[in-house]
Amino acid sequence: MMTETRRRSQAHFDWPLLAAVYALSIFGVLCISMATYNRSVSEGLPLLNKILNSRSSMWQSIFLLASPVVIGVIMAVPTEVYRARVKLAYYGILGLLVVVLLIGQVSNGLRGWLNAGSRNIQISEFAKITIVMMLAKQLSIQEKPMGNFKDFMAVGLIAAVPAGVILLQGETGTVIVIVFTFLVMLYFGGVDIRIIIGICAVGAVAVGVVVAYGLMAEEPDYRIIRLLAFIDLEKYADSGGYQVLKSRTAIGAGQMTGVGTFQPGSFTTLEYVPESSTDSIITVVGECFGFVGCVAVLLVYLFIILRMLYLARFTQDKFGQLMIIGIMAMLFFHVFQNIAMGMGFMPFTGIPLPFLSYGGSNFISNIAGIALVLNVTRGRSATSTVTMPLPKLNMNR
Repeated sequence: MMTETRRRSQAHFDWPLLAAVYALSIFGVLCISMATYNRSVSEGLPLLNKILNSRSSMWQSIFLLASPVVIGVIMAVPTEVYRARVKLAYYGILGLLVVVLLIGQVSNGLRGWLNAGSRNIQISEFAKITIVMMLAKQLSIQEKPMGNFKDFMAVGLIAAVPAGVILLQGETGTVIVIVFTFLVMLYFGGVDIRIIIGICAVGAVAVGVVVAYGLMAEEPDYRIIRLLAFIDLEKYADSGGYQVLKSRTAIGAGQMTGVGTFQPGSFTTLEYVPESSTDSIITVVGECFGFVGCVAVLLVYLFIILRMLYLARFTQDKFGQLMIIGIMAMLFFHVFQNIAMGMGFMPFTGIPLPFLSYGGSNFISNIAGIALVLNVTRGRSATSTVTMPLPKLNMNR
């Protein structure tokens, strides 16, 4: 009789995970169309026309329709090939990051985009995926991860080098995501907890020094202003706290069940909140669908995170297991930071909400991450179904 562990470890295509992701993605297209709604052009038209009349929601629909192709291509390659060729992808993306730093497109003070004709590609979004894969490989081949200086540097530089280049581009939010994902993967990869605490301590001191230096400047950097606004929103209402205050107002206007979709005179249709289709998409959910809508979205995200944790728990291969953990950590922090900053519980950073916010690079990279998770679970070998101790995920430390 097949044991419960053997049954859960069997190779399969995880339809529940994919269904949850596409439910959010379809809902995201609707939210983007509301955030970019032009009443003079789209009032009175059917929903599909309203979506197509918005350039942003139309492009997001194209990304959504193209996503099954991305998933199919990624799943056509066995996990072993990714394990063997991940260095090629990692160094290729790192090279593109350097190119972006030197000649990339500048927007809102950030040099983070590579021009590709009519579209710009944000290479840092794809860098997060390659960092996860590279870390998964390195941690899975070390018998005692980061047990000596050589191994410590081999693991640490995987995240530090691309994160440094991205920081020079001005993308602080992406660097924070990389750092969080890095620490979570170290924990689940079996790195001594004292080493992780030490890394956190050194990082905290470094951040403190940078902030102190920034505060002494005659004209503080916009990132320092945002940090100060987090401490005192009202004092910086016209600068670092502006977007947070607007977001709070719009979310609060939705009350319990929201004002409804495409409502004339709503904060959403009046473009009251800056970047409401990207970084502040949660304000659209809050105003149009209220507290109930926000909770529903959070529950879907919670399901996705817990589902990936479950899939990692019953994956025998350490490389595949850590890859799932890394993608889970990346998505978790995006969701946590985006929603928390919109409500003023965290300093504001340019971090999109996965599958909801407008943006091709972010959407496709997140879909690629989900495809890698599906690839791991579908490619579980026959040996993963035999009765054997599961790799430790260090959950009981």
